[in-house]
Amino acid sequence: MAASAPTPQGTGFPAEGRCGYYVEKKKRFCRMVVAAGKRFCGEHAGAAEEENARKRILCPLDPKHTVYEDQLAKHLKKCNSREKPKPDFFIQDINAGLKDETEIPEQLVPISFLSEEQMENLIKKLRKASEGLNSTLKDQIMSHPALHDALNDPKNGDSATKHLKQQVDGKHRKKNSVFERLQIDIQHLCLNKIPLLSKEKLPVVGIGKHLCGVATDLALRCLVETYAASCEERNEEPLAKRVKNDKTEKEINTLAKEGNEKNIPEKWTPVAGIVIALCCHHRCDWRHYVGKDYFRALGLGAVEFHYFQRMSSWATCGMQKTSLEASNISTKKKDKQNDGSEEHDDGGYRITDDSAESLPGFLTVEEKKKIGHLCKLLIDQGRINYLQQKGFNPALQYYTDPLVSLENVLLTALPNHSSSPETTA
Repeated sequence: MAASAPTPQGTGFPAEGRCGYYVEKKKRFCRMVVAAGKRFCGEHAGAAEEENARKRILCPLDPKHTVYEDQLAKHLKKCNSREKPKPDFFIQDINAGLKDETEIPEQLVPISFLSEEQMENLIKKLRKASEGLNSTLKDQIMSHPALHDALNDPKNGDSATKHLKQQVDGKHRKKNSVFERLQIDIQHLCLNKIPLLSKEKLPVVGIGKHLCGVATDLALRCLVETYAASCEERNEEPLAKRVKNDKTEKEINTLAKEGNEKNIPEKWTPVAGIVIALCCHHRCDWRHYVGKDYFRALGLGAVEFHYFQRMSSWATCGMQKTSLEASNISTKKKDKQNDGSEEHDDGGYRITDDSAESLPGFLTVEEKKKIGHLCKLLIDQGRINYLQQKGFNPALQYYTDPLVSLENVLLTALPNHSSSPETTA
């Protein structure tokens, strides 16, 4: 009898109504529910002698599970991996940008394979392109009152405090707020097809917490081109310039009486503001990048962009510790095991760079770090330029301490007719 895998002594029996197949790798019985009168679940039914006459095959939609060959047609209709109907707001590659005719060659060698002369030429191009850019950003570190009690709790250690600062989402939601989650890749998201937005013609504020690399460019195009441009083309005005209640109406009337009408937006805009925490520039992609025109104006192209985005990881690869990190390194390593913070470029406290893009021999660690920051700044400046061309007043600033996250730069943008922050260039 071809039964389950051998069951070691002392492991007991499977739970009632559960599969009798012992999974050697997990050192336990399978926990799948079995059909009435059966000993094994569908995945392990082949282990039972009475099931041997029926052949199980890999599901063509998802080879991670199997199905009876004689039930394949029925299974494909209900398989969780089947292609599901797309919602109206799904439009393939709407935010992807146009494919460049001169795509990056497929066989670009890794940075570690470049000669010293090739590296020096790249760095010269980077420094020339970065001339005049303001690399000293303004500190705009703020904290919401809803977090003050938790942050000041003496029971919280350094790791817990850092985690709180990184996980502020949802800490101060209003009771009557309406939330809707859209499970869709930003690359295919058409905002003006979302029922609530298309019906109410509401202004949008785009907020992104660590939109890794290319996701930032997709989000900017989604807001500025897909939503804003489409609303302006239709010359739509909102049903209400802002959602008002009795209190806000009284406040607006008071401001008007005091002669402060300038504080009230004179012109409705589809996108009222953008706030994006930037990170993972090494995950950017030339096709989707919104700053291509900016790069071209500097005499740079897809190849330079490819190497600059790879070199950007040098800014956050964790090869050096600050003095504070050095003094707390033993505590940090212990706390790290229980730290649920998100993993980005700043994750971990590695002293050596074990990445594929290893340190060129003629560069010191500090020089490499500065070059990485220049690469990030240049890529972000392309985004700044893009937003300026689209009628926004953008800015870059630090929003948290580097000990909380090495990825601590925030991109903000307001429509030109709004009161605007200082730009970085």
